[in-house]
Amino acid sequence: MLDSTPSTVADRVALKINPAKTCQPVGAVYAALGVHGCLPHSHGSQGCCAYHRSHLTRHFKEPVMASTSSFTEGSSVFGGMANLTQAFSTIFEMYDPDIVAVHTTCLSEVIGDDIPTIISKAREEGRIPEGKVVVHCNTPSFVGSHVTGFSAMVKGFVKYLSESSGTPSTAINILPGWVEPSDMTEIKRLVAAFGLPMTMLPDTSSVLDAPATGEHAFFPKGGTTLPEIKAMGDARATLSLGTWASLDAATLLETTCGVPFQDLDLPIGLAATDRFIESLRGLAGVEVPAQIEDERGRLVDVISDMHQYLSGRKVAIYGDPDHVIALTEFCRDMDMLPVHVLTGSVGNAFETRIKDILADSVPDANVKAQGDLFLLHQWIKN
Repeated sequence: MLDSTPSTVADRVALKINPAKTCQPVGAVYAALGVHGCLPHSHGSQGCCAYHRSHLTRHFKEPVMASTSSFTEGSSVFGGMANLTQAFSTIFEMYDPDIVAVHTTCLSEVIGDDIPTIISKAREEGRIPEGKVVVHCNTPSFVGSHVTGFSAMVKGFVKYLSESSGTPSTAINILPGWVEPSDMTEIKRLVAAFGLPMTMLPDTSSVLDAPATGEHAFFPKGGTTLPEIKAMGDARATLSLGTWASLDAATLLETTCGVPFQDLDLPIGLAATDRFIESLRGLAGVEVPAQIEDERGRLVDVISDMHQYLSGRKVAIYGDPDHVIALTEFCRDMDMLPVHVLTGSVGNAFETRIKDILADSVPDANVKAQGDLFLLHQWIKN
């Protein structure tokens, strides 16, 4: 790739080459898979849904289930109300999910389909059975990224389901951000070490890393349950991990249910994990468990042992903004030099935060939001 990349960096306004992101609906599907008994539904064409499913299936090596409104030429002209209402009938008759999570696509957004109205009409017509739940979020692919799509769906679950009963609980909410199922398992382990009851939304552990049993489960055993999402409105605090993926839902929980939140970085690296552990310690009112102190000590030992090999090394980092911010700080703390830092997602706040992290170590670093890998290759080549 570097051989075919011109060294001259030219401003490109209307063109992305190898973008460092994918579309919003992919994130919405991933978030919906973290709710137990939930079927993600793509309100658009069959091709969109097939791409979202294949993208996630190829990564996780697990079957990803989702349904679609199967837009045709007629739907593109007259709207997708008939398609979506019929889809509800088919979905609940054939697959019987507890909840359907509808996300929009480019086509339905350009048409202007009013999803809340369609859901209400479908319920009045009896297409949504009693006791079943439908939520939605707007995720056109022509704006945002998979990260903002993930954030929109998590916010949608909170908007439709979370409520305050007036009786506060002792539990806390964890909004883990877009991380792997194994990361969610590790976050739950750390919270449990402090003896804190918690609800994590979403939770794709035991969904996209389910054990091989020889039998296919259309709805795996994992995922946040509907009663747990509802009870999030009674929690005493929310830890929002990753500003881009989690802050919107945390803010909505505080606004509608009065649940205060802490906006934290993803617990990647020493400093960010220290801040997460300190928040847990404060909420639990206990000392940090010896097991976690030992794990931290081992990490410090490794950093010290490897310092002679890593110190002063130049690195280029790209990816989702929440991950890149935490990784950049981690590299800085190991005396490495992140000279090129890029994300495909939007947000001037990303560039500001990265420059603050690198102000003393790499003040002239190349930092770019809404960038692409072509630009990253040019930076490296130069």
